[in-house]
Amino acid sequence: MMFWRSVVGKLWFIFSVVIFSLISIISLLLFEFFNQSYIHEAQEKLLETANSVANLLDEYHDQTWVVDVIEQMKDESVFVSVHYDDGGQWVTTDGNDHSDWLTLNDTVMNSLSERAEIMTKIKLENNMEILLSGTPFEHGFVYTYQPMSVTNVPIDQTTGTILLIAMLAIVMMIIFVFFLSHRITAPLIKMREAALELANGEFKTKVPILTHDEIGELAMAFNRMGRQLNYHMNALKQEKELLYSILGSMADGVMTINRDGKVIISNPQAEKFLKDCQFELETKKENILPSELESFMQEAMETEIEQSRELYIQGRNWVIIMSPLYDQTKVRGVVVVIRDMTKERKMDQLREAFIANVSHELRTPISLLQGYSEAIIDDVASSKEEKNELAQIILDESLRMGRLVNDLLDLARMKAGQMQLNRTIIDLELFIPRILRKFSGVAESKKISLDHQIDPTISTVNVDPDRLEQVFIILIDNAIRHTEEQGEIKISAEKSDEYAQFSVQDNGTGIPQADLPFIFERFYKADKSRTRLAANKMGTGLGLAIAKQIIEAHGGWIDVQSRENEGTMFTFQLPLDINRI
Repeated sequence: MMFWRSVVGKLWFIFSVVIFSLISIISLLLFEFFNQSYIHEAQEKLLETANSVANLLDEYHDQTWVVDVIEQMKDESVFVSVHYDDGGQWVTTDGNDHSDWLTLNDTVMNSLSERAEIMTKIKLENNMEILLSGTPFEHGFVYTYQPMSVTNVPIDQTTGTILLIAMLAIVMMIIFVFFLSHRITAPLIKMREAALELANGEFKTKVPILTHDEIGELAMAFNRMGRQLNYHMNALKQEKELLYSILGSMADGVMTINRDGKVIISNPQAEKFLKDCQFELETKKENILPSELESFMQEAMETEIEQSRELYIQGRNWVIIMSPLYDQTKVRGVVVVIRDMTKERKMDQLREAFIANVSHELRTPISLLQGYSEAIIDDVASSKEEKNELAQIILDESLRMGRLVNDLLDLARMKAGQMQLNRTIIDLELFIPRILRKFSGVAESKKISLDHQIDPTISTVNVDPDRLEQVFIILIDNAIRHTEEQGEIKISAEKSDEYAQFSVQDNGTGIPQADLPFIFERFYKADKSRTRLAANKMGTGLGLAIAKQIIEAHGGWIDVQSRENEGTMFTFQLPLDINRI
């Protein structure tokens, strides 16, 4: 069935029908031609015999002799019948006399009366078909006739030959047409196979160019189309990969949503947001915008104005911006940008807390300065000792405000990269004990032991001694403030690969796990319960941020490990080779 629906089958069938029809028509024409030719030839021979008999009868009157001569000169299948004007008749029959039937035929009787030559085919009353020729002579009319069965013998032979030749011609032409159709359609079949391969993405497929006619030009055009498709598909693929690469490398989540709320394109960040959102809202439909956000999307599409909203999902702050996405005529969806604002919101909280802390830190000394200044002006303090005490308080509070301002300025310079390091080689065996002596009085008052341990393999380092001392002061001061009486603080220095590693460890109140990721942020303070024990010595939240900046300026890093009510250990490393910085 597939063959008849193919181009080869259709061409073969059409050509076969045309060839069969042409050969059949030619065969019929040949049949008719040879049939008429044989009949006409037989009639001519019969007329020639009739003329010969008529000449004999005109010249000779011996009927017996004439009959003998006629029998010798005519064919065995030919019959002669002589009709005289006086009604007499004789025939040469050899036992097959049909003369009685002749007299009953109208054509024969008309020729007798008209005395004209005759060549015809007639059917006798006994249903016998004969070829009849006749000619008049002086005393009557001579007829020669022959049964059609005799003439049909060569006609049948010729017909069989024509049929055989026609059948052979038809078979050969059908076979030839089949191969011709197959050859003509072979390039089309190749192009069909190539087109199917193109449809499957094999754009490098080529069609062989077998001819230089229209089909060959079609093959060339097909190959050119394949090359152009391959080029454009590769270009589209590269653009798509570039787009996905850009989307994947973005910190923000990006996705495209159609009017039905189905996600069409998204990057990993957006997919993570969707999973968190689906988990939070207990939905299980993938690539579908949660119903809580559909109204937000509908608002953006209806107003055709960019909309933004902030959501709190899975403990994180997300800002969602939806912009309408247009086609040529209308809005077909929205483009969504999802930004994780958790860190920014945390920093906002830190800034607000910092402003509150700085305001508190400044308000207290300013109030003291104002109060004690008014006391001096109003002579509330009568004695010199009282005035000196008030003046000392004013000086202490001024120094306190100065330290706060200096810390802020130092941190700002460090963040701006304007800190200059005055490096020199220091002896740790002398450097660390000197720092600890500064805290000996405070430690003794709280009955806190200060110990240190220095690895002999790392007795010296190349650092800025003032800045390194500032780091130790910040860390030791924090440790003392947050360590209860009878506590222990240990400072150690050792070599770790190509670095000098320092640690300050205490067994104080510790730092909550929730605060550890933000401990080195500016303005950050841990849980206020840590500072209630030393309310008068509460820090501003700048010390650890300053320490981190100093260590990073030296090319090192700092880390903290802590457990509540067990203690805290700050560890930092500095490179031994300053060329590694």
